[in-house]
Amino acid sequence: MLLVLKFLQSLVKTLHSEGTPIQIAAGFALGAALGLTPLFNAHNLLVVSALALLNVSFGSGLLSMALFAPLGFALDPLFDRIGHTLLVDATSLRPLWERLDNTPVLALTNFNNSVVLGSVLVWLALAVPVFFGSYYGVVHYRATVGARLRKTRIYDTIVASQVYNVYRWFRP
Repeated sequence: MLLVLKFLQSLVKTLHSEGTPIQIAAGFALGAALGLTPLFNAHNLLVVSALALLNVSFGSGLLSMALFAPLGFALDPLFDRIGHTLLVDATSLRPLWERLDNTPVLALTNFNNSVVLGSVLVWLALAVPVFFGSYYGVVHYRATVGARLRKTRIYDTIVASQVYNVYRWFRP
């Protein structure tokens, strides 16, 4: 139960942050890569670096990772089938996979693993729809639910309280 409350708190905090919808959506799309693909691979190092270095919402990325990780585990058989088709059945691509596997830095991508290859390709296919879906969700939330929430007396009371002002001083 505590985990669900922390998740909801993180969601509300991200939606009410000062980040633009584009920053939140970009962080969400990058976080989907961390959730859908096996974690300890070189491409995820690039994704974490992009989350840290680009002007995107890091919290949104972590939230997205938490949302997409169970989906990634559930879709592993599909990822394996896609990767197997590309690695084994598509004989015309074998020289490409051999070249990638024999190149020192590119071998760290672990694209010789069918699950890794399939999950990265599915994430690449889903990145744009996830970005636009989360962008629309943030814009819609802020225009409707968020705007109504800010007009409530409870919200005004919390924001005007001394405890909230002290909290704002120490929040990152």
